[in-house]
Amino acid sequence: MSNPIPKKCAIFVDVQNIYYTCRETFQANFDYNKFWSEATKNRELIGAYAYATDRGDNKQEQFQNILRAIGFTVKLKPVLKRLDGTTKADWDVGIALDVYEAADKCDVVVLASGDGDFGILLQRIKQRFNTDTEVFGVRQLTSASLTVEASKFVPINEKLLLTK
Repeated sequence: MSNPIPKKCAIFVDVQNIYYTCRETFQANFDYNKFWSEATKNRELIGAYAYATDRGDNKQEQFQNILRAIGFTVKLKPVLKRLDGTTKADWDVGIALDVYEAADKCDVVVLASGDGDFGILLQRIKQRFNTDTEVFGVRQLTSASLTVEASKFVPINEKLLLTK
């Protein structure tokens, strides 16, 4: 009996979205090692990307180095300060472009985010490339427009959080 060919997957993490939804709902941090194990189980990984903001502080740099040690390519965007004092560092377009470009090279796209803006992206890659999608997100804070388009929704719960 031969082993089935493992499915090719690519992982994309909206770090800010995952951080804030886990903090708000569970007052805990996402466990990237447990996530990695679950997302890559019995699969051939073709790429893993974590999209984060760059504030230039030491704690954040340590976290980014942990992500790199796990196996993620960390993509950073500087935080932009607006004239009114508010800040913005949005990776949505960058994530969408990278997901779209990877979708025809893999069987499964794994997206960790609750952002409903990605719903149309998942719909499009299913139509164009017949690529399955798995969304990892905090159930209460993940947009229905995202979960409805995902081939599979994996709720982030205690088993994907760091224990204190």
